[in-house]
Amino acid sequence: MPHRADIGHLYDQCGASLYRYALMILADPASAADAVHDVFVGVLRAGVALENAEHYLRRAVRNECYSALRRRKTTVTSNSPLIEAIAGAPDDPDSRIAIERALRELPAEQREVVHLKAFEGMTFQEIADTIGESINTVASRYRYAMEKMRAQLE
Repeated sequence: MPHRADIGHLYDQCGASLYRYALMILADPASAADAVHDVFVGVLRAGVALENAEHYLRRAVRNECYSALRRRKTTVTSNSPLIEAIAGAPDDPDSRIAIERALRELPAEQREVVHLKAFEGMTFQEIADTIGESINTVASRYRYAMEKMRAQLE
């Protein structure tokens, strides 16, 4: 049974990454924060030890995000950024805004794959294992997303 300190350590270790993942799926900061919060509260309430905690938490956040999307009655429009400037790299706000706009136009499933590939550095096989889809589905979602984004950015 995990202690609060263990859950706190997991949150410190994974919370920011899980939030960015949820944000990319939901495209809404408040909903993303709620999804991550709900997952950690659920883990704390369940009181069970986690095998491969990071994998479990990512999967739980994903499930919570897609449940939230199904519950939504309307589309959420937020001007909050989906991507952050990279520390130490030159920042081009116009490009970042254009990329965010293009990302917001993608379906959640495509945004998710783009995030895992481009921002988390996962391979298509790792993404397929993480989200429970075939590697062909993952690769197709990525390809379609890149085509849509390219068209938007031209």
